[in-house]
Amino acid sequence: MGDEQTKDLPVIVGIRFSKIGKNYYFDASKIGELKIGDHLVVETSRGWQLGELAEIVTDEEILKNASYKSVDRIATAEDLARHEELAQKADQVLQECKRQINDQKIADVKVVMAEFSFDEKILSFLFTSESEESPNLNQVKKSLGKKYPNARIDFHKIGPRDVAKFFGGMGACGFPTRCCSKFLCQFESISIRMAKTQGISLTPSDITGMCDRLRCCLAYEHCQYVEALKNMPKRNKMVMTPNGIGKIRDVAPLRECVYVQLEEIGVKEFHVSEISEAKQIHEAKKPQANDQTNHTAEKSGQPDQRQRQHSHRNQRRPDRKQ
Repeated sequence: MGDEQTKDLPVIVGIRFSKIGKNYYFDASKIGELKIGDHLVVETSRGWQLGELAEIVTDEEILKNASYKSVDRIATAEDLARHEELAQKADQVLQECKRQINDQKIADVKVVMAEFSFDEKILSFLFTSESEESPNLNQVKKSLGKKYPNARIDFHKIGPRDVAKFFGGMGACGFPTRCCSKFLCQFESISIRMAKTQGISLTPSDITGMCDRLRCCLAYEHCQYVEALKNMPKRNKMVMTPNGIGKIRDVAPLRECVYVQLEEIGVKEFHVSEISEAKQIHEAKKPQANDQTNHTAEKSGQPDQRQRQHSHRNQRRPDRKQ
């Protein structure tokens, strides 16, 4: 029964159209056997496109409710040759666009990529700018429109992470390929708190990537650290260890260990099961100190503080009239 239900499910695939684009999903049930890396031709809201198969969806819950456009065909040798011609043509247009921007002296705009749709109806440019305001590129559009009158020209702004992903290269950690270029499909929100939670140095060179933004890898183990820290004592807390009382200097959440500063010993590592709160010890000493004070007062024949307060109130009370 389970095999029959699986056969009835559609074949949903994720297709990527550019290096920095996300996966777009289509129904490939009519295509036959596919594998990662195949090139497919599909119709999108931006016209006909040729993209690379990057994902095959296997989650049955998603497949049951799936409703996507169908894949038209697997790219033929002629399709691939045409795609290569369009890529070379786009490179020439990219150089022309850069010249137009320089001639019109549009500052703080760097065009990264130009791309034709597979049917040549849309010409898209990707650019980056540090300014938050959108640059005025209308004159550039008009100049390019005269040379390519049959194409709709679009400009899309991308962020510094997208630029780093597009160009690729070595990562800031020394890895031969940047994570964003190798396997990341989308960028998660990264905060400085993630570095603090994991005890990572906050030196900019240690937490900043090639895009000059916080490294994406700060999010990889953040959830594990958050969960592990729930069972860990806080730093600078006094604890009892097998070697005496000490102060916690640092913690290793994933190993469930703490580093404790001990007198005459220095810093020593202990598992959390080997330590206990020193607070209980201090509370146990407090009653003993009070008892010792009361015992000394009784021995010396002097009244304690409560007896003196009671005597003082009796002295100030006026005599009642008989």
